[in-house]
This record gives sequence, structure tokens and C-alpha cells, in this order.
Amino acid sequence: METLRNGFRCGDRQLRVFRLVGKRWTLPILAALMHGPARFSEVARAVPGLSERVMSERLQELCEARLVTREVDAGPPLGTRYRLTPLGERLRPAVESLLEAAQALPE
Repeated sequence: METLRNGFRCGDRQLRVFRLVGKRWTLPILAALMHGPARFSEVARAVPGLSERVMSERLQELCEARLVTREVDAGPPLGTRYRLTPLGERLRPAVESLLEAAQALPE
């Protein structure tokens, strides 16, 4: 891969992050978790149109990338909560910038 004149070169680590957050539904899930820990059903309500299967896949991928943690509540009732890790929190400024840009778009 060539380097641009300004010195930018997208390396393996950058590509890995871009591939993950570029997947459909990943950014809305991260945005939902920016408001604090949430149960699976709470994330589902926060992101309309997201199927349970895809949400489960994306949450698993985010956990594997160590951007999100999955915690099982002792219960009763048993439940699972997802929260951003410190590494996931580092994406907050980028996600917030995207949300602000979305507000500026015409309806």
C-alpha cells in the first residue's frame, strides 16, 4: 500500500477498526452504549430496525475487539448488560462528531 504525499498510510490496525465500525449497525450500537450500560433489549429499543440476530453478531464482534464488555447479572431475573470498555470509550469523540453531523443534515 502506498503512502499519500501528506504522509497518511492506512495500516492494519486502522483497517481493522474501519472494517468493524464500518459494518452496518455497529455505530448505532456504540452510540446507544455511550449512554451507559444497557441490556440486550434496551439496545434493541434504542436502534429501531436492527434484528436480534444481527445485533447479537455485532455485540459479539465488539466484545471480541474489546470495545464492549458483556456482563451477566446475577438476577433474578437473569440478564446481560453491555458496556463500553475504556478502549470503546476512545471512540466516543468520533461517534459524537458523527451524531452532530447527522443533526446538521437536511431532513
